[in-house]
Formats: sequence, C-alpha cells, structure tokens
Amino acid sequence: MRAFPVRLPSGQRYWTVLDDDLQVVAVADGFLRYQRFGRDGAESTTKAYAHAIVLFLRWCARTSRSWQGGVEQFALFMTWLAHAGPSASGADAGAAVSGILLAGPGSAPVRSASRINGVLTAVRGMVVHAVSTGQGPAGLMPLLYEVADDRDLPEQARGEDGRMAWRLRARHRLREPETAVDRASDEEIVALLGACRSARDQLIVLLMARAGLRRGEVCGLRRSDVHLLADSRRLGCEVARAHLHVIRREDNPNGAWAKSRRQRVVPLDFLVVQAFDTYEFERMRVPQAASSDFVVINLFRGRIGAPVRPDAVGELLTAASRRAGLNTPVSPHQLRHTFGSNAADAGAGIDVVADLLGHAAISSSQVYVHPGSSRLRAAVDAVPSPRWQAGESR
Repeated sequence: MRAFPVRLPSGQRYWTVLDDDLQVVAVADGFLRYQRFGRDGAESTTKAYAHAIVLFLRWCARTSRSWQGGVEQFALFMTWLAHAGPSASGADAGAAVSGILLAGPGSAPVRSASRINGVLTAVRGMVVHAVSTGQGPAGLMPLLYEVADDRDLPEQARGEDGRMAWRLRARHRLREPETAVDRASDEEIVALLGACRSARDQLIVLLMARAGLRRGEVCGLRRSDVHLLADSRRLGCEVARAHLHVIRREDNPNGAWAKSRRQRVVPLDFLVVQAFDTYEFERMRVPQAASSDFVVINLFRGRIGAPVRPDAVGELLTAASRRAGLNTPVSPHQLRHTFGSNAADAGAGIDVVADLLGHAAISSSQVYVHPGSSRLRAAVDAVPSPRWQAGESR
C-alpha cells in the first residue's frame, strides 16, 4: 500500500492509494476524490489523508483483515499505530514483520497522540463515505461513533437559540496533552528579518508573522488582492484602510492556493505596509517582474518573474534561520501561530481569531485562547483583596 499523486487532464491534482499490485484501492480513491472535488478540499489535505489511510489498509493487510474487519478492531489499530515504528509500518517492511512482537503499552510510543488522532480522523472519513455510497455496511457507523450533546463545545460554537443540540462523537480518540502553541518568539522573528537577504524575503516573513497567511496564501497572492490605500473605494473595495484579500484560485502555475473556500479580508499594520513599499522598489529594478500580477516572484534565481513556489518558502526560512544562528529552523506555520497567539493575547475573541486565520471551524482557533501561566497569574493578581475593597491599605 502506498499513497500516490494523480494529475487529471484539467491539471488538477489529488492523492490516491495504490495496493501492492499498483491497483487503485476503490474505497480509498472514492473518498479522496470526494474530499478533493466534492468538498473542494486542498490537494495537501488529500495527501495527508492518503498517507493516513495507507497505514490503516497496510495494517489490515498484514493482519489478514478486510478494511471492514479492521474497523471492528479499531482499538487494536490504535495500539499498532502507537508502537509500530517505520521498520514495522513502512512500505518496505512487508510480511517479514508479521512474526515480530511489538512493544506495547508501557513503552514510549512512536507516534504522538495528535498524529494518531489525525490518522483516525482520515480513516473515519473514508468509512463514512463508504457507508454513504453503499461500499460498506451501515453497521460500521455505531462502531466508530456515539451520540453526544454539545455541552463540551465552546459557547461560540453552539447554536444561538441556547437549546441543546446533538452530534456524533468519535468513540476512539486519544487525549492530547495541552501544550503551548508552537509559535515563533519575537526574538526569533527579529533575527529572521535581520538574516533575510532581500526585501521580498522580509515581506514573506511579515505576511505570515503579522498577517497570519499560510505559505500557499502568500505565494498565491496577486497584486490586485493588496489594497494599501487609506480609502480603497476607487478600486471598487469598501474595506477601509490597508488590507489584503485572501482569494482561493486553482489556476496558479506555482501550485499555490488558499486552503479555505471562503474569501477573507486581513487588515495590515504599518510594518507590513512598509515592507510592501520597500519590496516594490526592489521589484521595480527587475524588468521581468513588470508583467506578473503575483506579489511574491523570483527576483534572483530560477525563472525570473515567475511566482515563488510554496515549498521555496520553507527553504527560505530554513536558510534564514541558519544564518540567524537559530538552533531550530522556524517553520511557516510557527509564524502563523505567532500571529494567532498575538491576536488572542491582545484580547481578540475566538471568532475574530478564526476569521483572521481563515479557519473553517471555530474550534480550530481554540488553541490560541488557552491561557498560559503568565495570563493566569495576571488574572489572579488583578482580583482585588477584601481589604482593598474596604478602602484599607494592604
């Protein structure tokens, strides 16, 4: 079993699953095509789901189970995920590992709880799609889900009428430890900016750290999406002050596109506006750049004037992190986490954070509003003592 990219005659791509005979696995392919085209999902989402489903189907094959039988033993699959490392779960392990006794509970897991939960989410999606299309029996659904109410959801995620609603809750899920958001610190961002070799690279860093854009959104940004005037009504836009529009397009030659189907507006602060101005002067010195409507383009290497690839953003940050002397390279998503965390720390509500980051589900923004130890201490210190309320000194 292996994940495999598919390019259609239209140029669109998605990921599917092939078996050991290089035949398409129908139950997986149907779900992945639906995810990509029926739900307008990102290619990267189908890639992640395909790799997750491969693990499940590989486990089923090596334990002589059908995929339906694997669903019936989902808890055993979770244990295998936790303790079967690449040597046992990889594509090259084959039947040689069938007789190997894996270390079980009590030993250090080889996959984190969040990674295991992500795999289970993909497999559940495949099973639900299979049942809905008649490829699987309806009896599989109660094995994966139980009926639950919405009392454990954030208040903002519940219905406005205040009445209790019911939903399906996954039966199999590991508790993920609450950890601080993996964000880049202000010191790391300053060091990155100092290590950038061009105004373009500085703009890329600031668009992620100060506007929360994903790398695909940065590379897919068009010049017509950026409005830096105090009043943009002459451009046909009613949004006041400097901002940019994140718009999903699927015809970008560099393969970049916005993950969310819904367009969003992101306000820009003076640092980003200043970076745009500086970059514009740098860009004007490259004649090949004049005909491109993309904001972030190749100015120094590759095909000059062509839009920057999303993968190149990670390479840029890795190189800048190395020049800045950082022990660990800063990733694009860490810069995005910085923006979300800073917005929440500044008092933005979870609904505002969700809109700024383009989260389809408001629960995705919940991680940014979990208070850290410093915010908890500040909240306690802000509560007046009884003697203060009585007008006495402490």
